Amino acid sequence: MARRRLVAGNWKMNHGPRAGDNLARELKARLSGQTRVDVAVFPPSITLPAVTARLQHSGVQVGGQDLHPEVSGAFTSAISGEMIRELGCQMVLCGHSERRALFGDDDALVNRKVHAALRSGLVPVLCIGETLQQREAGQVEAVIASQLEGGLAGLQPDQVAAVILAYEPVWAIGTGVTASPGQAQEAHAFVRRWIAERTPPYVAEQLRILYGGSVKPGNAATLFSQPDIDGGLVGGASLKAESFTAIVDAA
Repeated sequence: MARRRLVAGNWKMNHGPRAGDNLARELKARLSGQTRVDVAVFPPSITLPAVTARLQHSGVQVGGQDLHPEVSGAFTSAISGEMIRELGCQMVLCGHSERRALFGDDDALVNRKVHAALRSGLVPVLCIGETLQQREAGQVEAVIASQLEGGLAGLQPDQVAAVILAYEPVWAIGTGVTASPGQAQEAHAFVRRWIAERTPPYVAEQLRILYGGSVKPGNAATLFSQPDIDGGLVGGASLKAESFTAIVDAA
């Protein structure tokens, strides 16, 4: 079964409501009617209302960058999956490397967020990947396996098939250094094998795995040509309509 490619833009802590609305307007003008690949953007939570309103009926999906595992409660500054869904979002990031490194999200918390995303009707985009130190120590597969086992714990096969995975080698995020197509494919192939060994065959065949880590217009086509890479989770290049749509075109 052919997997439909997805190009997703993680805006991180960039673009407030005004700038986000302007970028969304540009993306809508450039991408409306584009049906070859799926496209999504992940603005900061404060910008979500403006972007979801602007991109309505455009074909560009919108997602949250994080969520709290609970539906509601005394969790100052947090937002739940139900709140994100109510805005009209379709997806949410879970376990991005910056959440893991800077905010202490461990595999158990990431797993709770994945379950919360599914509970609230959102597609979880589960982020995995090793640091440079772990890669140099030959621990790439062990780290990825541990993150997969922790992040997907307790899910039924149909739920695993609905998750989107994003392999992001931490050493390539925002550094300008990109994993070679061979390095990226090797990691993606390992992820698909790991899933295939633990679930019915259709799950690994259906599951989409994105590459993230300094994806740019100049390297996107080569990365996306690899058999197990189903698109990209784009950081800096998603902050400008021209570069982001060029990556969509490459997909």
